[in-house]
Amino acid sequence: MIASYKYRGEALDYPNTTENTIEAGEVVVIGSRVGVIAGDIAPGALGAVHVEGVFEFPLTTGTAIAQGADVYWDATNKKITNSSSGNTAAGYAAAAAKATDETITVKIG
Repeated sequence: MIASYKYRGEALDYPNTTENTIEAGEVVVIGSRVGVIAGDIAPGALGAVHVEGVFEFPLTTGTAIAQGADVYWDATNKKITNSSSGNTAAGYAAAAAKATDETITVKIG
């Protein structure tokens, strides 16, 4: 079979299989990647999750990251880190972050 184009893919359908609403802006792990919920998704409903784009994330305290460096989502602490150990690939730093910064801009996808 030859592949056929379906859609651009910046956002994908995401089923909420939990008993709670997943709120817009929440980060979810999809396999070995992350996505950002586009709008609230009620329990049992299907919604959109962004899997490409540039987003601002909370940054692990005391972490300096250079622009272009790979970054990871620490799901336990709900922050971006530069440590891959036990964390999920989030993308790369779209801009540098100083150790005193509380957030970082990340290109996901």
